[in-house]
Amino acid sequence: MFKILLIEDDTTLFQEIKDRLTGWSYDVHGISDFSQVMQEFTRTKPDLVIIDIQLPKFDGFHWCRMIRSHSNIPILFLSSRDHPTDMVMSMQLGADDFIQKPFHFDVLIAKIQAILRRVYNYNTEKVVLKTWSGATVDYEKNTVSNQIGTVELTKNELFILKLLVEQKNKIVTREELIKSLWDDERFVSDNTLTVNVNRLRKKLDSIGLGQYIETKVGQGYMAREEIDSYDT
Repeated sequence: MFKILLIEDDTTLFQEIKDRLTGWSYDVHGISDFSQVMQEFTRTKPDLVIIDIQLPKFDGFHWCRMIRSHSNIPILFLSSRDHPTDMVMSMQLGADDFIQKPFHFDVLIAKIQAILRRVYNYNTEKVVLKTWSGATVDYEKNTVSNQIGTVELTKNELFILKLLVEQKNKIVTREELIKSLWDDERFVSDNTLTVNVNRLRKKLDSIGLGQYIETKVGQGYMAREEIDSYDT
């Protein structure tokens, strides 16, 4: 049973979501004191966090930053505000997905299932290390390492890199990436993929690898492999 921490201050909506998710066999926990979100996060040890943007004390962006400073656990944002910048900000802070209120419950459950499937299926893979352009990609630790240093990736960033590295020197279309990441492209904007790739490239820049993630205009992306690199 997956454990979900639902950070939502609308008690009616919280109870409705909790009841529906409990019916899908999820273990849902809430927040009683919105100044103690991190304490509840540490105590609960959830598999997924669903968080509203507008909250008492501090907004959801603040708590996303706090969670990301300690954990790569998947985060799904909820928002009643109709601002495109909210989605961009969410992705830049490391959220895995974003859903606009009001929403159909089928859309919410589809996003939750896709995230959990994507994140927690890694442990069943036999290949956990991959070499690429002189670096080691660790699928279990969510890291990329080379002689310059190590960067830690979010689940989305790692999944994107994995898809590209597994087909290195080949173009992976935006449509293929979106479908692999979110299972059904109807539930995600094209801009979300762009934000995730840009964030991945920025992290890789810090160890000299950002240039090896190439944008193929009108097509997709490619992980370029150096000639003297080898596969694991």
